[in-house]
Amino acid sequence: MRPYFVFGAAALLAVATAYGAEKRPNVLFVLTDDQGIGDMHCLGNPYLKTPNMDRLYSEAVRLTNFHVDPTSAPTRSALMTGRYSSRTGVWHTLQGRSIMNAEEVTMAQIFRENGYRTGIIGKWHLGDAYPYHPLFRGFEECVVHGGAAVGQNPDYWRNDYFSDTYNHNGVMQHYEGYCTDVWFGEAERFISEHKAEPFFCYLAINAPHFWYFVPDSYTTPYREMGMSDQRARFSGMIANIDENLGRLRDKLSQLGIADNTILIFMSDNGSGFLEHDDFYYNGGRRGIKESVYEGGHRMFFFVYYKDGKLTGGRDVAQLSAHFDLLPTLSAICGLKNDHKVDLDGIDISAQLQGKAPAIPRTLVVHHQRVDMPVKYKNYCVMEGEWRLVGNGDQRELYNLATDPGQENDLAKSEPARLKAMQAAYEKWWVHISDRFDSYSEIYIGAPEEPVSWLTCHDWHSDKQLSTWDPHVIRAKEQGNGYWTVKVVRSGTYTFTLRTYPIEEDTQMGVDRVKMTIGDQSWEGTCFPGASQVTLTADLKAGSYRMQTWMYEPDGKEYGAPYAYVEFIK
Repeated sequence: MRPYFVFGAAALLAVATAYGAEKRPNVLFVLTDDQGIGDMHCLGNPYLKTPNMDRLYSEAVRLTNFHVDPTSAPTRSALMTGRYSSRTGVWHTLQGRSIMNAEEVTMAQIFRENGYRTGIIGKWHLGDAYPYHPLFRGFEECVVHGGAAVGQNPDYWRNDYFSDTYNHNGVMQHYEGYCTDVWFGEAERFISEHKAEPFFCYLAINAPHFWYFVPDSYTTPYREMGMSDQRARFSGMIANIDENLGRLRDKLSQLGIADNTILIFMSDNGSGFLEHDDFYYNGGRRGIKESVYEGGHRMFFFVYYKDGKLTGGRDVAQLSAHFDLLPTLSAICGLKNDHKVDLDGIDISAQLQGKAPAIPRTLVVHHQRVDMPVKYKNYCVMEGEWRLVGNGDQRELYNLATDPGQENDLAKSEPARLKAMQAAYEKWWVHISDRFDSYSEIYIGAPEEPVSWLTCHDWHSDKQLSTWDPHVIRAKEQGNGYWTVKVVRSGTYTFTLRTYPIEEDTQMGVDRVKMTIGDQSWEGTCFPGASQVTLTADLKAGSYRMQTWMYEPDGKEYGAPYAYVEFIK
C-alpha cells in the first residue's frame, strides 16, 4: 500500500463562509496535455474530427495570441500562481525541478479562501509529496495520477491508462475504465456534488500525452485514413477527449448551471506528437513541444461564460499568457486576495469582454531542461507580433504579421528592434533568476505525511536522466542522482530502499546498498530474494543532500529508484 496523508483542521486552509447574496460563477478549467495549436479541426486540421471542440470554438471568446511554456510542469506552475514558472522553482519536467516552491500561493488556495469548493482531477505534476501535493495547495478534492503522466515512475506501478489506481485524497484507489473517461467522470461527480455552491474544478487530463494508449474504437477511423499506428492513437485520444467534452457540457446543462459556469479549454504546450508525416498539421507554425518557436508555446485558449457575456465566437488579439488567468479570473469572480505576492500576470477581463483595447507588453518564454538554468538558452521575447528567438550566440527576429511560419529572419534589417528586445530579455533574466540556486526540498518527518516517498523522478543531476521511464528501471539503467531533503524533526528514521515501488513485490537483484545524507553514510546487505533493504539513521533537523547506491554482484551500480522514509522517535 502506498503512503498516505493525514489531514486535520490544522493542515487544511480555512474557508470563509460569509458572502453576499449574488451568485458567483463556477469555474471549470479543462487542460489537455500535449495538444498543440494545430490539433483540432476548428483550428484548421483537415484530418481530425472534433465536433464538440468545434462547437465550443464557435461559441467562445478566443485568445489568438496566447502563450504557455514549451513543456508541461512549467506551464502548470504559471497557471497556478500567476507568475513566471521559473520564479516558482519549476523549469523542467523532472530532476527535482518540476516541484513548485512550497511558499507559492496557488489559484486553488485563493478560490478556496473565497468560499469556493476546489477540486483537481487528473494531472498535477508539481510535486507528489507533502507539502507540494495538491491537497496541501488549496484543493480539497483530489483524484490524480503521479508524476508527469500515467505509467511513469512516480505513478502507481503498472498503470497503463486502463482500469488503474490513482491517488484519491491521499489514498490509492482503483478505478475502472479508460483514464480520460475516469477523469471526466470524476469531474462530473465533483460538479454534481457542488452544483448548489460555487466551485473551481481543475480538470487536467493526461491525454493526448505519450504513451498514446486509447480504445481501438477511437483509432480505427484514423487508421482507415492511412495514418501510422502512433499517429492514429494520438488522434484517437483527441477524439476521446472531444466526446467527453461534449458529455461534460451536456451535464452542466442538465444540472442547470451551464450559463453561470466559466468554461476554459486550453492545453499545456505545443503538439507532443513529434513525427512529421503526411498527416502532420501545426497551423502553419514553426516548432512543436519543447520549441521556443511559435508552435512550441503559442496555444489555443477558449473561454465561454454566457452570464458574463463571454460568448459569440469572438477573437481577441491581446498578447497574453497562462499567468494572466489568475488575476483575470479573480476579477471576473470577485475574489479577494490578501496575499502579498508579486504577480507577472495582468487582468485582461476587459479585453475579453471587448471593453478595452489591447495592452502593449513584452513577454518572455524559455526552455530549460537542466538542473540549473543557463542564460541565453532557448528563449523567445514577444512584443505584439514580433518575436526574438535566441539560443546561445544565435539571434533571430521575426514579424508574425507577415511571416507566421518564422521563415524570414529580420535580425540584420531591424538592428534597433533586435537590440531593444534583447535588452528586455536581460531585464527579464534578472527578474526571474534570484532563486535559481534554491531547491524545492522533499520533506522528511513531517507529521502530515507519516511515510515520505521519494522516487528517482526527482533526482538532481548535471546529466540528462530518463528517470521517468519504468522501462529504464526494469533495465536498471537509471544512473544516479541526489535528492534535496528537509528533515523536519530531529530523531530516528528508517529508510527503506527498493528497486521497485512497494506495490511491486519483486526482488532487488543486488547484494548491498549504500546511502549518504549530508556527511553521514550507511550501508546494508541485501539478502537473496529480498525486495527491499531498510537502514536506520539518526538525523538532526535541517537541509541535506541524500543519495543512494545499489551494487549488483558483478559490480554494476546505480541509485535506488524508490525510498520510503518513516520517523520512528
